[in-house]
Amino acid sequence: MDENTMLTALKVDLGITTTAYDERLVQYLEAARAAIEIEGIKLTEAISDGNLVVMYAAFLWRKRDTQEGMPRMLRWMMNNRLFSQKLQEE
Repeated sequence: MDENTMLTALKVDLGITTTAYDERLVQYLEAARAAIEIEGIKLTEAISDGNLVVMYAAFLWRKRDTQEGMPRMLRWMMNNRLFSQKLQEE
């Protein structure tokens, strides 16, 4: 999934309709990608990986107000992605 598509998906998820936050949201997408890769997940251009980055970026955006922990659904998706990747390597 390309950067513009991910940005659009993130804005829809967050309910943002203006371009005023685009630069900041791109930074959140980059931070999400880096955080996912730190977990050991090797991201590809697949739609599922793009969606994972968007979900993580949305979590980071919302977390700044609520300070809540990572949603279980997101942690579950990341674990499944990592386990699937490790099984493919063996």
